[in-house]
Amino acid sequence: MPIEIDVAPAGGTWDVPQCWKRGLSEKVVKSNQRVNTPDINVTKNTFSMEDLGRGASYTVPCDDYVHVVEFSPFDSGSAASLLAYGGNQYVVVGTCRFQEEDMEVEGVEFTTLRVFHHALRVDCLAWSPESRLDKLPQLIRFCTAAADRKVRLLTSDLQNQHEVKVMEGHTSYINHLVFEPTEGKQMASVSDDHTCRVWDLEGNETTTFRLRSPGVSVCWHPEDAFKLMVAEKKGTIRFYDLVTQQAILSLDCGQSPLMSADWCLTNTIKVGAVTGSDWVIWDITRSSYPQEKRPAHVERAGNFRWSRVNENLFSTTGCPGKISSQLLVHHLGHPQPVMIGSATVGAGLSWHRSLPLCVIGGDRKLSFWMTEM
Repeated sequence: MPIEIDVAPAGGTWDVPQCWKRGLSEKVVKSNQRVNTPDINVTKNTFSMEDLGRGASYTVPCDDYVHVVEFSPFDSGSAASLLAYGGNQYVVVGTCRFQEEDMEVEGVEFTTLRVFHHALRVDCLAWSPESRLDKLPQLIRFCTAAADRKVRLLTSDLQNQHEVKVMEGHTSYINHLVFEPTEGKQMASVSDDHTCRVWDLEGNETTTFRLRSPGVSVCWHPEDAFKLMVAEKKGTIRFYDLVTQQAILSLDCGQSPLMSADWCLTNTIKVGAVTGSDWVIWDITRSSYPQEKRPAHVERAGNFRWSRVNENLFSTTGCPGKISSQLLVHHLGHPQPVMIGSATVGAGLSWHRSLPLCVIGGDRKLSFWMTEM
């Protein structure tokens, strides 16, 4: 039965800790059938390939507008990748398998594992590294945020055991969430209330960082559970040590508003962001000011995300709300975008864990773009 999910100064060159430098056409439905297994009832949809030029490489139909979509960045013990997307009062959890991974798949195979009712529209979503499909009971854990300014932590065995913890503390809209990636025992959230808050799995707020403007993005170091990156709307990115609870390094974009930032987890000396209509890239071992900056979108940019398989590949999107939202895939070795895509009122942006493929949500569908590396 579905459930209700009720300051370091800017400027100069930095001596960065050594641990930070480690490398860290559309589809057409071919079948729609119920597949029963001993463990769980799932709905399996198989999609085929069409040539649509700048259209998505693959699409998967949805029942409603998709506000957020996230691939799990962690190994779930399954050959397929976990993916969750959220809309108006629901979250769908499923798995994706692409023809680039399995020759027996035509296009993309998306399998719905469970649909969870949610109290409000889902605006942010983050996966826990504890989510596993290769054990019994299976475990799915993720957190969400909605307009009521609460963080919800959902744990499920995809059968009948579900638990939801509601975390209260933010006094304004929550813009981003992330799990600590090594053990998944903590989460962090940033908000328009000028705070970054860290929570444990019991729903307790363990740390609060006071910011100087709204927090727009938060990222955890892939190997060091005590290093956190927080991006602020006014154009500053700070790195915090959770032991001393102090800022240990800061970056400055030189302009605002900063809309989204991401830490390159395959090479943690790289940080990227979109500010105004531009993208900017830092090498944190060299300077607190950007090493590269280029125009990205005609109007304001909305999201920035690094590829998880190539340290030189990243994507940006324009802000949703227009008739069509532009997706650009960039490579640091090329002066122009290596791929341009367009989606109807896109929202969310996420990269596959092991393929050069990203996804955005939209009006009744998920759109996937495969990039040649």
